[in-house]
Amino acid sequence: MPLTQRLVAELIGTFWLVFGGCGSAVLAAAFPEVGIGLLGVSLAFGLTVLTMAYAVGHISGGHFNPAVTIGLWAGGRFPAKDILPYIVAQVVGAVIAAFILLHIASGAPGFELGPTGLAVNGVGEHSPGHYTLGAGIVIEIVLTFGFLFVIMGSTDTRAPAGFAPIAIGLALTLIHLISIPVTNTSVNPARSTGPALLVGGLALHQLWVFWVAPIIGGLLGGFVYRAVAGVPPVR
Repeated sequence: MPLTQRLVAELIGTFWLVFGGCGSAVLAAAFPEVGIGLLGVSLAFGLTVLTMAYAVGHISGGHFNPAVTIGLWAGGRFPAKDILPYIVAQVVGAVIAAFILLHIASGAPGFELGPTGLAVNGVGEHSPGHYTLGAGIVIEIVLTFGFLFVIMGSTDTRAPAGFAPIAIGLALTLIHLISIPVTNTSVNPARSTGPALLVGGLALHQLWVFWVAPIIGGLLGGFVYRAVAGVPPVR
């Protein structure tokens, strides 16, 4: 597919991920009496990836995540020349989603955009469970590594065809079930950037964590899968 079409697909897919995942946390998780809770938010993130992978995966590959794009390059599945355009499209989609989500959330009586609003990621005092910076970095690396390993394996031509989005969506659900208490779960620099840009403050100061750690995890996941499975590099 032409690059322009692939970038639009990545923008839309990342928009859907941030709007659906973060939207479930902001609009539905704490709703009195019927809040969906941690399980519901985790499932929402998984469903966003699953649905968009089926919708536009055949157009762009369905990355929706800079760490995935870089990890797929490390795994020999993606050309280096397209990394930056993909990341830009993903971040733009995330920022648009955050703006729209803020507009909707501000329609509720008494809404205030606090330092942990819009489901921002954080460590220390911004961690839901007040986990340390070190704990946050380690869990983001480990879980992004696992995410890339699942993506690489489920989309391998030797794997059963047609089931990759299900495996990837369930993997992201599992990742959120594990790490929401630690960092509010990133494993995706674009997902972290959209809300952080609007919230500002400490969320923006800590944003580097949610770029560096997921990218390290993505690189490790791609390199290790290629070593295990023998995937040839993209030229």
